[in-house]
Formats: sequence, structure tokens, C-alpha cells
Amino acid sequence: MTHGGASENEDDLTACEAEREPDPSDSLRTFGAVVQALREHAGLSREEFGRLVQFSKHTVESVELGRRMPDESFVERAEEATGNTGALRKAAKYLTRGEAGLAAWFRRWAKLEKVAVSLCTYECRLVPGLLQSEGYARTLFENRIPLLTDDQMEAQVAARLERQRMLYERPTVPFHFIVEEHVFLRKLGGAEVMRAQLDHVLDCTAPRNVTLQIMPVDSETHPCMDGPLRLLETPQGRRIAYSEGQENGRLIADPKDVRLLYQRYDTLRSQALNPTLSRGLLEQLRGEL
Repeated sequence: MTHGGASENEDDLTACEAEREPDPSDSLRTFGAVVQALREHAGLSREEFGRLVQFSKHTVESVELGRRMPDESFVERAEEATGNTGALRKAAKYLTRGEAGLAAWFRRWAKLEKVAVSLCTYECRLVPGLLQSEGYARTLFENRIPLLTDDQMEAQVAARLERQRMLYERPTVPFHFIVEEHVFLRKLGGAEVMRAQLDHVLDCTAPRNVTLQIMPVDSETHPCMDGPLRLLETPQGRRIAYSEGQENGRLIADPKDVRLLYQRYDTLRSQALNPTLSRGLLEQLRGEL
């Protein structure tokens, strides 16, 4: 949704989305069908094939059914296991990394993220999606109400992990996160899941372009009490914001509203622990689990 100066704002947003990606489900299903056909031609069960490609039977099934995006190692090992025909390498070139598993209201923001020249995230509910470990993400989806099917859960987890590739594939884009301390104190999924999650956050925020600040629970002032917030700047220089609630998300493009949200974020940035102290706190919490 946008409001105020809608025509100008929509033009800018459209420019950001000029190269729209096709629905990824078709390319994933097609690739999966090729994998299955070659596997069966080789006389291999999914379990036998899984051992050869060093992935679980469940992962093989997810790839074959078009629910999961295969990584390069899967493609290469699958090629070797099926006779090095070259079919899988060629088919993999047409795989579309896209929106499968993303909530409908989040998809437009996800498109903008891919071309943003900077991205800022404030979270007060849970670890931001870009910083979630697979175990933490899976726990979130397992607790979703109404319950998700296994296929839906796998699609959600795969989409979240795929989206995280931005952190590594775009090393010159600054990613900044501010997360409330209590998010890391909640032992979501148990001590083992949270221990792995803290390790994952420390790994994700090690590169120079990824910065994390923690808002301490004992802070007596707070400029951003209205909920989570995401901010980005487009290649055209326009700043856009996004806020999310229960079963909905709102894209905010009106310059006056976005300016206010940037002011709140900048104030919050000045009040949160600096990156060094934030990492130290995470390491401390990690040691206490």
C-alpha cells in the first residue's frame, strides 16, 4: 500500500521492479522432474540417491517435488550420480530464485530488497529473517497457527534460507540490524536451537557490510515502540519503509512518513549498544546456554 503522492511513488516503485521474476514454482518443478527421471533411469531409490549426493532422502524428495531450491553441490553430485549427462547443469541455469514460500503481502518488499543499495531492520518480536538459523526458522514455522503441512513448512524454510543469500552475494551493500535484547533471551525451540541461533547471528554479522546492534532491556528510553520496521534505499535514491503485523504488511512510500521512520530508526541506533558491545553480549548469552 502507498498513500500521498501515489502516482510519483508508484512510478519509482515500478522502476525498481522493472525486471520481474517469473513464478519460480514452474522452474523448480521442471528441474525436480528431470532429477527424478534421471534418478529412476539410473535405478536408484531416493535413499540410495541421497547417499550419493550427500543429502537426506527428505531433501531429495523436496527437490524432486519442486519444493526446495537445490544448491550447487546438489547439482554437481546429482550429475555425477546420474552419469554426467550435463542435463542437470543446463537445467539448473534456468532455476528461478523467487517468491515460493513468501507471504503474499511480503513479496513486493522482497523484490525491492534484491535491488536495494542499503537495508535497515528493527525487530522486537523475533530474530530477523535474514539472520535466522535453519533450526530457529523451522521452530517458528512448526509453531505457526493454523498448522502448516510438511510441504508448506519446507517451502517456507527454503524461501527464508534462500533470501539470506543476499548477505553474502551483495558484499558492498550495507545491512544494518537493531534487535531487542529480549529476543535473544527467549529460548525459542530450546537451548540447543538458541545456541545454534546465536552462533549463526555471530557468523552472519562478521562481514564488514553486516552490522548488528542490540537494544538493551534496561534502556529507560525508546523511540520506536510502534513495532518492527524495515527501511531501504533504492538505486534511484528513493527511501521506502515496510511495517508488518498479524497477517499483513504495509509498504510505505510517502516521503514524509518515511522521513519520520528514518528519524526513529536513527534515534534508536544512537541508543542501542554499539556493534562491539552487541557481539560481546551475544557471546555472553551463548556461554550461558
